[in-house]
Amino acid sequence: MDISTLVPVEPNPNIPVISAGDTVKVSIRAVEGERVRAQVFQGVVIRVRKGSANANFTVRRVAYGVGVERTFFLHSPSLEKVEVLRHGQVRRAKLYYLRGLTAKKARIKEKRPKVRKGG
Repeated sequence: MDISTLVPVEPNPNIPVISAGDTVKVSIRAVEGERVRAQVFQGVVIRVRKGSANANFTVRRVAYGVGVERTFFLHSPSLEKVEVLRHGQVRRAKLYYLRGLTAKKARIKEKRPKVRKGG
């Protein structure tokens, strides 16, 4: 039995279509005691797992020389919004090889918009 048969899953309108290689800024609702604030996590999407209720994506960034990866569930109520800053040009669906790269080697080219030639 699948959980989507018991609980209907509604897509979050604040989440655009994302794919591996995109640089995103994810805002999460963080609860600290009685206070609720938005916490931002910015990095490169290295994995997108599709599905109904358990769809998620993993974002990687380097903070103070240490690689940090965080997985977010697409249908989580704590996920406020996702902004796509850049669309990356990649040839793989899972970018696990970025874990072994540093500095300039870990950069991803930006996907250029398609321009039609001719008339």
